[in-house]
This record gives sequence, structure tokens and C-alpha cells, in this order.
Amino acid sequence: MGEEVPQSPIAIVIDPLSNPTVLYQNVAKELAPSSSILTRFHAGYFRISLSFGSQVLLWKTLSQHIDETRAIHNILHTQTLPTITFLLLWWLTLCTLSLLSCLYILRCIFHFRLVKAEFWHHMGVNYLFTPWISWLLLLQSIPFQHLKIFPYSWWIFVIPVVMLDVKVYGQWFTTEKRFLSMVANPSSQISVIGNLVGAWVAAQMGWKESGVCMFTLGLTHYLVVFITLYQRLSGSNQVPARLRPVFFLFVAAPSAASLAWSSISGSFDTPCKMLFYLSLFLFTSLICRPTLFKKSMKKFNVAWWAYSFPLTFLALASAEYAQEVKGAVANGLMLILSALSVLVFLVVMVFSAINTDVLLREKDPAGLDSSGDQLMYEYKTFNFLDHLVLGDI
Repeated sequence: MGEEVPQSPIAIVIDPLSNPTVLYQNVAKELAPSSSILTRFHAGYFRISLSFGSQVLLWKTLSQHIDETRAIHNILHTQTLPTITFLLLWWLTLCTLSLLSCLYILRCIFHFRLVKAEFWHHMGVNYLFTPWISWLLLLQSIPFQHLKIFPYSWWIFVIPVVMLDVKVYGQWFTTEKRFLSMVANPSSQISVIGNLVGAWVAAQMGWKESGVCMFTLGLTHYLVVFITLYQRLSGSNQVPARLRPVFFLFVAAPSAASLAWSSISGSFDTPCKMLFYLSLFLFTSLICRPTLFKKSMKKFNVAWWAYSFPLTFLALASAEYAQEVKGAVANGLMLILSALSVLVFLVVMVFSAINTDVLLREKDPAGLDSSGDQLMYEYKTFNFLDHLVLGDI
């Protein structure tokens, strides 16, 4: 009899990204038992910097048009208030965005597995656009226009947006489990807003070709996303109740498109007005359905910031519309939307200051441990990763 040939052991490697059980086990081990601010922090917190950045642009617009619009001058009774508020908000936004960016960089270094979980999540990946959108808004409102180095930093913030576009948009029409019809949700519009804001900033700097390129990419996918979401507007089944403020992204996308095309074309022409009317209609439709947001308003959550920046984008579009139309109705609409935007921003900021313990909890209220059975039980009943990535826990 011949000698038996020793067989090398076969190692079975399980890809955690293709196996939900392993993925959730790895995430739970990283969360428990010593959770920290870095484990609770996620890209969704950049909704705060988005709100701050859009408010800076709103006050910059008011300070620029105060002489042209008599109604604003009569209400504010001063020309220096918008300018002072703009400068204070800009520095506050810079500090806030820098702090959030540093926290997320540390999260990438020490908890890369959690960042990877966000990247592969159908909703979490959309919020990876928000840091770059925030920096683009801050770049557009910068008060130091004489410094020539800042326009070229546009590429630093746009290249990651384009790279994410390739990943997200590519999966929408090439990957069976990632088809847009399977993963579409209101937060999918954030990727569109990233392209439109990039086009808006490029056009403001005089780079029309780059602006048209980004605008084409954003508007094309906006039409696809909007039609997909409109056909399955039962999106509340895909979005947890506490995260339903993201429905206001329906308002932000067409408003950003109108502002971008206004900068590219040089005037708030008919296409801009059409997009503005669309955003105004969608905003009216949402505020006429307060019961949709009833559950999300029971307890404060970082998702409340999704009320602020879409409304501010609408107020910015209304300011451009009023400047073009120059009528009493247009000016009145601009004042109402601007005042409502500032009010919502202040209310959410106050609630955030009062509920800082809710923003970044020290303990996991779901009581998850590292055992697979407990983890999969929570996953099946509460969709664990949805809540982890988007800030419910």
C-alpha cells in the first residue's frame, strides 16, 4: 500500500461584506463594550455643517442684495446686520466643519470597519457625499476672494464626489443587488446635490465647462432618482420613522439645480424658474402632511438637521427668483422663506445644544452584545445596521 499523501488544510474565507452575519458580528464587537465618540460618530452628522454652510450663503445673499431690495432694508433697518451675521456664521461654520472632519478622519483611522459598513450600506453611502458638499458650500461663501489659492481647492473637494459617483451610479445600473429600483430612498438625492453644488461653485468661479459637466451628471441622475422615488413613494417603508426628515431632500435637489443653472447661464431664466416652482410645490406637499413626521418629532435626533438645509436651499433659490422678477409677491415669498429658514435653523441648533447627550450617546440603548444570536435577533427585528449607520443608536 502506498503512503498517504498529506492533504493541506482548506481555509474557508468568508467575506464579511457579503455575509450579513459576519458583518454585524464584526460591527458589534467594535461597538461593545467600550463605545466611544468615534464609534457613535458617522457621516450623517455632516448634515449639521450642511445647514451651517447653507445659512452662511443665505446671509451672504442678503448682505449683497440689501441695497437692491427695499423690502429687506425696511425689515432689517440696517445694512450691517446681514454682513456681521454672515462673517460670524462663516467662522463658526469653519470651526464646526473642521471639528467634524477631524472626528471622521480619526474614525477612519481607528474604526475603519465602521466606515466600511457605511460605505456598503444603501443609505449610509449617500451621506459620504456630505463632507465634500459642506466644504464646497464653505468655499463658495469664503469672504477672502483676493486669495487665489482657494479656487483651485475646488478640485480637492470635487474629485472625491466624482469617485463616489462612479461607485454609486455604476452600481445602480451594473450590480443586480444594487439596482436603483432596489436601493432607492430619499437620501439617494444627496449624491445628486453633491454634483449640483459642485457645478454651482465652479460656475461662480468662472469655470463654465466644469460647471456644465457636473451639472449634466447631476441633473441626469436627478431625473432618474426622482422618477424612481415618485413611482414608489412608499419610501417611508424603506426609511425608519425617526429618519423621515430626509424627505425634505426632495426640496433641496431642484433648488440646488436652479441655483447651479442660474450661475452657469448668468441669469435666473425659464429653466431655473421651472425648477424653483417644482421645489416650491414639493415643499408645500410636505408641509401639508405633518403626520408623516409625527413619529420623528417625538424625540430629538440628528436627522432633524435635514429640515434645515433643504429649506435654506429653497430660500436661496427664492432670493435669486426675487432678484430676477422684482415684484412684491416674489419679494414677499423670499422674505417668508428666508425667515422660516433662519427660524428652523435656530430651533434645531437650540435643540442640538440641549440634547448633546442624545447626539453622541455614551451607551448603546439597544443593549447589544457581541454574541451572534443576540445580534442577529436585533438585526431581524430592528434592522440593526440601518440604525447604526444612520444614527438611531
